[in-house]
Amino acid sequence: MSSSSSHAAAPHVVEDCFGIVQLLSDGTVRRSTDYSHLPDLMGNVPSDLPVEWKDVVYDATNVLRLRMYRPSPWGGGKRLPVIVDFHGGGFCIGSFELPNFHASGLRLAGELPAVVLSADYRLAPEHRLPAAHHDAESVFSWLRTQGQADPWLAESADLGRVFVSGGSAGGNISHHIAVQFGTGRLALDPVRLAGCVMLWPYFGGEERTAAEAASPADGGDEWGAAQLEQMWRLALPAGATRDHPAANPFGPESTPLAEAVAFPPALVVDPDQDVLHDRILDYVARLKAAGKTVEVVAFPGQGHAFFVFRPWGEASDELVRVIRRFVYGEYIASTCPAS
Repeated sequence: MSSSSSHAAAPHVVEDCFGIVQLLSDGTVRRSTDYSHLPDLMGNVPSDLPVEWKDVVYDATNVLRLRMYRPSPWGGGKRLPVIVDFHGGGFCIGSFELPNFHASGLRLAGELPAVVLSADYRLAPEHRLPAAHHDAESVFSWLRTQGQADPWLAESADLGRVFVSGGSAGGNISHHIAVQFGTGRLALDPVRLAGCVMLWPYFGGEERTAAEAASPADGGDEWGAAQLEQMWRLALPAGATRDHPAANPFGPESTPLAEAVAFPPALVVDPDQDVLHDRILDYVARLKAAGKTVEVVAFPGQGHAFFVFRPWGEASDELVRVIRRFVYGEYIASTCPAS
């Protein structure tokens, strides 16, 4: 074999996602843990915030962890609602350990206040969907068994007020958990799913929305349609289209929302400069048409994942207030028994 033909046969990069994940032509994956060239995820987190945290393993088989936060010092008293939160990253990148995801957990725990469980999950393309969805279910199975066994949960968590939350891919996961709960396929007792918080949820579909069609085709917009569609190629099962149920909640094989009779009250946050803006509004309209309780809050002038990229600032301050109103709001308070 000539050297030129040998060189041509060598594996080459066919997908490069932010330099963090590279998929090679032979199916192998290169993954970096260095996010330093993505400064939007690497902000400085104040060290004196009144919150304590610890990391625990929730799935020993897959070596998956979550970070638990609660206000500090914890002096007892009334139990706090629980926020089970999943980070974004297109199912391909990210971890609760990244500084700005960590900052989000700190803010929610300290300012709502709440017990926050910020969970990692298996990432694609090494572990394509539905792996991340199954891991999210495992978090809730862990919470069911550890609610009285883990000292922090036993002391401070109100398992009757548990909310599933997440931004982008985490918002997609939140929808999945709500559907699994609503159809009875996810057993939660003694946990009660009181609500679902979806921040700029990451959904897709083969038919582009107007905002997606207007997004630069060359990927010039870092969080535009081209980048998000690349992540779908990496995250979905090989050969699947963006109408796969993991991407499109209204695809031909997706669970009809009308069947999810116990779909919990939902809060959906829509930054109007997000390329997903049209898709988010369509999702909300369909939830309402299916008879679900849903509140949508627009953030004019904001783009995708603004709370992650700028965890401190006016927009993020308002987002924390919006989530607090939902978690401690009149509807939830009237339907949850006192601790």
